[in-house]
This record gives sequence, C-alpha cells and structure tokens, in this order.
Amino acid sequence: MTSAPGPWRRWILAARIRTLPAAIVPVVVGASSVRPLSINWARSVECALIALSLQIATNYANDYSDGRRGTDDVRVGPFRLTASRLVSASSVRAVSFSFFGFAAVVGLLLASQTSWWLIGLGASAILAGWFYTGGPRPYGYYGFGELFVFIYFGLVATVGTAYVQHSHVPLRAWWLGVGLGAAACLLLEANNLRDIDGDRSSGKRTLAARLGRRRASSLVAVGVALCATGSALGVVGAKWSALLIGAVVLAGYIPVLRIAYSSRQGRELLILLKVSAREQLALGALLSLGCFLIT
Repeated sequence: MTSAPGPWRRWILAARIRTLPAAIVPVVVGASSVRPLSINWARSVECALIALSLQIATNYANDYSDGRRGTDDVRVGPFRLTASRLVSASSVRAVSFSFFGFAAVVGLLLASQTSWWLIGLGASAILAGWFYTGGPRPYGYYGFGELFVFIYFGLVATVGTAYVQHSHVPLRAWWLGVGLGAAACLLLEANNLRDIDGDRSSGKRTLAARLGRRRASSLVAVGVALCATGSALGVVGAKWSALLIGAVVLAGYIPVLRIAYSSRQGRELLILLKVSAREQLALGALLSLGCFLIT
C-alpha cells in the first residue's frame, strides 16, 4: 500500500503543479506580444501572481467540490485532499478562498494602476473558478469546462497582460490568446480523457465523458490544430512563414496526439498530463522568442 503524503506534500500535490503552465505561459507570451523593449515588468509580475493564484485557487476549489460530491472517491488521477479524508473539507475550501482573495488584492492594485474595468473582469474570473465544479449546478459537469479554460487561460490572460503594458492590445495578442487557450484546453483534456469512466459513474458529463474514450481523442486533435493556427498567426500574421510556425507547433504536439489516439485507458493516461504540460512550456518559449524576434 502506498503511504499517505506528508502534511506539506499533500497540499503541494493537490495544487496540481503540472497545470500551472496554463496560468504562467499566457502571461509571459502576452507581455512579449507588445514592443519587446517596452515591457512593464512590474505589471507583468502582478499579472503572473494573479494568474497563478487563480489557477491554484480553482484547483483547490475543484478538489473541495468534487470531494464533497463523491466524484473523487475512486481516483485514477493524482492525489486529492478532500477525497483522501486526510484534510477537512472546510480547510480545503478556506485555502481556496485565500488564494482567490490574494488574486483579488493584487487585481485591485493592478486596476488602480491601469483601468478600473479590470475589477469586473477579475470578479468574473473568480466566480468562474469557483462555479466550475462548485455550486448547485457546476458548469464543468455539463461539458462547459473547455469554454471556461479557453476564455480565461487563453484570451483573458494573454490579452489582459498585453493590455496592462501600455493600455493597448496588439492584434497578435488575440491570435496568441486563441493558440494558448487551445493549449490550456489540451491540459484539461489530459485529465478528462483519463477520468472518463469515473466521471460517467459520478454524473460528471464532460465533453470527453459524453463522447467516450475513442471519439474524445478528436478533442485533442481539434485543440492541437487550433493551437497551431493561433500561434502561427499571432507570431507572423497571415504570411507564408506562418506555415513554418504552425508546422513546428504541430510537431511539438505529436507525442500528445500519439497518446490521445492510443488504446490507453484510465491510469495509463497519467503520462498525458505530464507531456501536455511540457509541450505547453515549450510552446510558451517558442512564442515569446518569436514575438521578440518579429516585432
């Protein structure tokens, strides 16, 4: 029998470290999308703190809500706090709220430096993070998780970071937001493909659970195609060289596609999250470098 993780390690595991690229990569790329030598580093750091805090808060909120509903009672994925019964549900909720609160404080500071309309955007992000699996009718249980991830970990994070630099959004930031939103959805699909059987038995109707293991692989293919398209148009625009950028992105995601279209089931798909997170980090480096070189 595997021993239970220690008091600190259990919290680190439940924070889902491999999902954090979804928070930090759009911020780095969004800052890079403006004039490279005029990046406002202080505001970029604030955006990074907000994004990371919201991601961790949402992860803990998901742990709490799924644990209370019994969705995580039979785990095939990484460790969960609430379902393990090693930590009280109220403690998990309190820590989730503390990260949401920290994001709100930093968000208020950023809004005071730029534009007050950012408060409404930040509030919507907090509500979306909580109600993903929380509340009486969590939208994540009805197949809308991809929409949330695409909007907030793609468009909002990338375009928002670009905007706070100089109160202007270059067109390339929108395309980059599309590409990174798709990349973030690929992280979500890595979890959802793995959890199809458990989600179905608990009534969690993600898109992957609705489609089934074989057909749900197409969600990964669509995500990779959208990621390559948005990334290419964001870096170089509608030029022939965009084909080269797109091809590089597609090549990077070949390992993800191979696993998604394999016959692996359940725990055998644990590797998919690791590979998807690694590729998202590589994508972030590629896009940031591209933005610096092609202004």
